[in-house]
Parts: sequence; structure tokens; C-alpha cells
Amino acid sequence: MEHPKSETEQSSQTPIQDPNPKPDPKETSHSPNGDGKWTSFVMASESQNEIQTQTEPSTTPTASRKSVHWSPELVTGSSAMSSPHGSNNPYVSPSPAPSSSFSFKDSMDSVRNVLGRWGKKVGEATKKAEDLAGNTWQHLKTSPSFADAAMGRIAQGTKILAEGGYEKIFRQTFETVPEEQLQDSYACYLSTSAGPVMGVLYLSTAKLAFCSDNPLSYKVNGQTEWSYYKVVIPLHQLKAVNPSTSRNNHAEKYIQIISVDNHEFWFMGFLNYDGAVRCLKESSEAMSNSQSA
Repeated sequence: MEHPKSETEQSSQTPIQDPNPKPDPKETSHSPNGDGKWTSFVMASESQNEIQTQTEPSTTPTASRKSVHWSPELVTGSSAMSSPHGSNNPYVSPSPAPSSSFSFKDSMDSVRNVLGRWGKKVGEATKKAEDLAGNTWQHLKTSPSFADAAMGRIAQGTKILAEGGYEKIFRQTFETVPEEQLQDSYACYLSTSAGPVMGVLYLSTAKLAFCSDNPLSYKVNGQTEWSYYKVVIPLHQLKAVNPSTSRNNHAEKYIQIISVDNHEFWFMGFLNYDGAVRCLKESSEAMSNSQSA
């Protein structure tokens, strides 16, 4: 029969609580800064007053009193996002936009002007490309043989590159004076009784000259001869330059050249018709003004 244990023995078996308990390492290992001085809490969208109420020190009968202090940066909204001027973050510095040098309207006007100029240039380039395409098509159609005209134009371009440009070909083909300068040249056709002849029309400071791309055949005493077809009109003998367009086909454009002794020459199928008309008229008017002065 066991005797009841005394109160002294019962108290000796009851574990004695440490008045200063040590924190559990497992609980402190998840602190934000790893220094064991912070307590993990689950934060919800609560007002600041409720947070302050939760952070007031509380006492329990079995634990010592603890005080929890929250960082102001954690319980308040980021002022850098809402108002940069009121931010306490040392890494955030406001940089106000200069109102005097910035104008949204001025920027839009500048963009509009740039796009307008770009669109105008694109329109001009498109028109030039369309004109060139149309002139090229008409140039090839003027020849009796489309294929021969295309091959002849390619051969002429190769010859120009091989000879070193229109300037050298002009001086090799025609007699020139030392001070004479070639102003421009235009691929076209000369209308003849035998049909259109493909060649190049040259305009220099002294004369207007045409030479066929290929030699033409003709009969002399029953013998076949070959020769380039040439036309040379000194500028002081140039009477008129008259551009014209076919009534039946507006794509067919001509330039009539009249000499002072009333010889007429009709040129057609220009690759650059507008440029040829402008340049020929300017040369004719300049010569007329110099003669009348």
C-alpha cells in the first residue's frame, strides 16, 4: 500500500518555468532581417489605427511583457509612388519637367510638319517613278521591235559605262571646241522617213546634236553601207522648241525642233520628257536673249 506523496515531492516533479524563456530557434529563423528582433505577422488591408492597436504591448499570465515596434515605412503607403515631393526615401529625388521648354502642342506640330514633308517627298518620288515607268514603256513601244529596243538600251548603257560617261562619248562622236561643255543628254527617238531611230540627244553650250545608238544601212551604187544617223544644229541657228502631245494618245509626247532655215526635226519616246523640254527651252531662250542684246 503506497502512501500518498507529499506536496514537496509533487512540486519537485513539476517543471519549473524559466522567468526569461529563450526564443525557439525555429521561430526566429524566419525573421525578415535574421537578427531575431522582429516578429512575423500576417498583414491585411487595415487602417493605421487598427495596426497601432494591434502593436500595443500585451501581457499574458505565463509570458513576460514584450513590446513590438513597427517601421513607419512598412505601415504607410509608398509616398514615392503617390507624391515624389513628400517622399522620405533618400534614394528618390523628384525631377520636375521644365514647363517653359516643353509643349505638347509644339511637339505634335513638329511631328506633323516632319510627316508632312516626308509625305510630300514620297509623293514626289512616287510621281517621278510613275513618270519614269510610263516614259520607259513608251520609249520601248516606239521602236518597231520591243525586244530590240530593250536590248539596244541595255547595250547603250553598257557602252556608256565602258567609255566613261556621256561626256566622253559626246566628244568622240561630234566635233567640239575646247570651251564647249555638255549640259545634258536624253535617250529618245528621231522620227525619219524610214521610221523612228533610237539614239541620244545631246545638249551642249554650243549645239544640239543627235546620234543613233546603232549604225543604219543604206544603198550606194548598189552597195550596202552602214553609218550612224547624226543631226547637229548650232544653238545660234535654233529657232523654236515646241513640245506637243498626241491627240489620240496622251502618252505619246514629242518635241519639235525648228532651225532658222525652217528645217524641222521631231523627237519622241523620251525617258525624261519633262527634263528635256525644260532644258531645251532654257537654252533656246538664253540664246535668243543673247542675240537680241
